[in-house]
Amino acid sequence: MYIGQTGQSLRKRINGHKSDVKNYNIHKPVGEHFNLSGHAITDMKVAILKQKNFKSRLQRETAELEFICKLDTINLGLNRDLEWLSHYASAELKLLEEATISICKSLVENNPRTGNLGALIKVFLSRTKELKISAECQNHLFIWQAHNALFIICCLLKVFICQMSEEELQLHFTYEERMPGSYGVECEDLIEELLCCLIQLIVEIPLLDITYSISLEAVTTLLVFLSCQLFHKEILRESIIHKYLMRGRCLPYTSRLVKTLLYNFIRQERSPPPGSHVFQQQTDGGGLLYGFASGVATGLWTVFTLGGVGSKPAPQQEQSSPLANQSLLLLLVLANLTDAPDTPNPYRQAIMSFKNTQDSTAFPSPSPHAFQINFNSLYTALCEQQKSDQATLLLYILLHQNSNVRTYMLARTDMENLVLPILEILYQVEERNSHHVYMALIILLILTEDDGFNRSIHEVILKNITWYSERVLTEISLGSLLILVVIRTIQYNMTRTRDKYLHTNCLAALANMSAQFRSLHQYAAQRIISLFSLLSKKHNKVLEQATQTLRGSLSSDDSPLPDYAQDLNVIEEVIRMMLEIINSCLTNSLHHNPNLVYALLYKRDLFEQFRTHPSFQDIMQNIDLVISFFSSRLEQAGAQLSVERVLEIIKQGAVALPKDRLRKFPELKFKYVEEEQPEEFFIPYVWSLVYNSAVALYWNPQDIQLFTMDSG
Repeated sequence: MYIGQTGQSLRKRINGHKSDVKNYNIHKPVGEHFNLSGHAITDMKVAILKQKNFKSRLQRETAELEFICKLDTINLGLNRDLEWLSHYASAELKLLEEATISICKSLVENNPRTGNLGALIKVFLSRTKELKISAECQNHLFIWQAHNALFIICCLLKVFICQMSEEELQLHFTYEERMPGSYGVECEDLIEELLCCLIQLIVEIPLLDITYSISLEAVTTLLVFLSCQLFHKEILRESIIHKYLMRGRCLPYTSRLVKTLLYNFIRQERSPPPGSHVFQQQTDGGGLLYGFASGVATGLWTVFTLGGVGSKPAPQQEQSSPLANQSLLLLLVLANLTDAPDTPNPYRQAIMSFKNTQDSTAFPSPSPHAFQINFNSLYTALCEQQKSDQATLLLYILLHQNSNVRTYMLARTDMENLVLPILEILYQVEERNSHHVYMALIILLILTEDDGFNRSIHEVILKNITWYSERVLTEISLGSLLILVVIRTIQYNMTRTRDKYLHTNCLAALANMSAQFRSLHQYAAQRIISLFSLLSKKHNKVLEQATQTLRGSLSSDDSPLPDYAQDLNVIEEVIRMMLEIINSCLTNSLHHNPNLVYALLYKRDLFEQFRTHPSFQDIMQNIDLVISFFSSRLEQAGAQLSVERVLEIIKQGAVALPKDRLRKFPELKFKYVEEEQPEEFFIPYVWSLVYNSAVALYWNPQDIQLFTMDSG
């Protein structure tokens, strides 16, 4: 029995089937069947199961699927390839989910009796054994059929995982078709078999035009397997799927899987052009089977949008490599799996320990999941892909956790290629989600922990930074640009988000750099003092409000007072940090920064109120000395001095000022440390990226428990 659908007349559709039989078209299921021994075209009988004025092809194919499942023509008939979903347009993804959910639920209900899930998985497993040979022999049909089976498995798994616990899912994998009254189950572990098979497919099947779609499907199915986290508010620490991936048969593939996913990201292979790896499209309308031909040519990676509800990716994202995107998402999910009580996350271990292919030194022992990868290619890919959250998150993980990568990147002589995209993320803070901004900022903080980086950024001269719109910057050092962007981020935070965490990290990055400030651009020097001016005004405003409230409370009732003391304390902490940053620059590199001294002198009145303030007296000594020293020299030079003349006097004075007159303070150094239980932040963040950016995956937002729809 074969179930089909058509938008043509029944006569024309049946004539197409008969033509397949007469022309020995064994690539079609009907043509193949009626050319078998003992069969003839005269045996063919036709029955109409449902006739309706369907509004779309999607509705017809959904009705077709209902009958395929109801009559079980997957196992008992000719509907073996199941490519019915592979050609839906991106706009229909949500509609597809809604249209098929009842069918999938029906399969879930009947699976204990029919064992259809296990049967389909066994079909796929049997086909994957020949995939490598099929790729080498260019066997399009075999790969195509395996891909279609995997696609169906992925769709069904998504419904199973959303509807039930992992324990129930595990049970469904054990069911087999049985007669009423029998209770036999399979003894083999199909979950482990399938997971291991998917990993082998990813790491062993060569990436060709004809294997691109099934490689992507394997990565997607692993993501779906792990998606049980989406439906739990709490972080999963005892997941069954995690145990399979971190132990047993999957464990030996850890380093190969991480390496393959990284190389998929690095290579950014685009989806093959239409028609490059499938059969020619049929002209007879085709029915469900084989009729979509060129639809599957572009594959799921081009017909589905990147992301689900609430996600509207940029055009360049839609055209980029879906396999690279999906591989990166899977890598991030694996890297953030929680450690088991007796087993550390092997995927994180692999990410922490891999080395450059040019590094010939021995791996430290033990390094069970170590491997080597081309750092130059990795660096280039990271520089080019920073517009996406997930690429920025990968960069953070590598800098924070892999000392080999961090050392390599800090030694690069073209750090501007990496730093500029990060600065652009911070500059576009209004358009970016808060997590992306945090990651970019923490990356800068990690980089500024290195004195070599802090020196070298002032030696890199940039021309015409087009995305910086506040002012035309025809020529500026990378260091000065970094200062400008970080200060702008602080000012944005002060007026909009008021996030203390963001404030702290911005100031920490500036503090780390301050001793190495060199030849600051005049605009960067002005912005440092302008930020101090803004903080000073805010301090005075809060102080005035506190004073007025206190006076008013003496003559009013006992209503609670605003906590201005806490606000003052926070502002004074920030002001002190800014004074320490200015002091650090003056103490360590006064003669390198005439523009900062000029800005200090121009706004000297700002600092007057802090000279006698008990919280700032000590740190104001050096600043006050510098202001007094250079003010005196300018007075001696006379009035009506040009800017050029003032700068010349400052440069001469910087040489004349004895260094021992400036009091030495402890060096400003801040180191990034992850907070306790970082998974509470990173796991919801990673899964929000999967939810919004994964190719061809849609989850009903009402089912999501891990995060709210506006998180990230």
